[in-house]
Amino acid sequence: MQRNRLVFLTLALASVHALTACAAAPDNNPAMATAATPTSPSQTAVHTSVPDESALPMMVVSKSASCGCCHLWVEHMQKAGFTVEVVNTEDLNPIKERVGVPYRKGSCHTAEVGGYFVEGHVPADDIKRLLAERPDAKGLVVPGMPAGSPGMELPDGRVQPYVVELVANDGTTSEFSRHGD
Repeated sequence: MQRNRLVFLTLALASVHALTACAAAPDNNPAMATAATPTSPSQTAVHTSVPDESALPMMVVSKSASCGCCHLWVEHMQKAGFTVEVVNTEDLNPIKERVGVPYRKGSCHTAEVGGYFVEGHVPADDIKRLLAERPDAKGLVVPGMPAGSPGMELPDGRVQPYVVELVANDGTTSEFSRHGD
């Protein structure tokens, strides 16, 4: 009984953190943006750069402007050496459909890098591995928003076990990597 209560409280705290992270940090940090180019009333492109940008291809991240966890994931990518262009949009579905994110595998942001898509809170090291190995595939997904994944970090450092999936050209998925085990 006590263990069930502890598990419930842990999951409740993780859920609260996840919900507040996605609403916490809009993209209005002047240190993050070097130029802003409005493209429509519902879209804004924010260009950012990091040192040694020639080593990795440019990453374009489509997300909601109010998504704090997406903002944190972009920071994770920048710290890993990616140059990131953020496109704020309120309707991600056309982007997910265009790049081929499988049904029920969506998350809160979609990135495009090196001819692949990256859906959700995929760690930078997995993206670098994808780009190095160049499999014949569409991209990587982390369905949902696992606690402890990049952008969804918990204050105590715990990581909810999750799998990064490789999306084949036919839309099927297979395990690419595991985290938090």
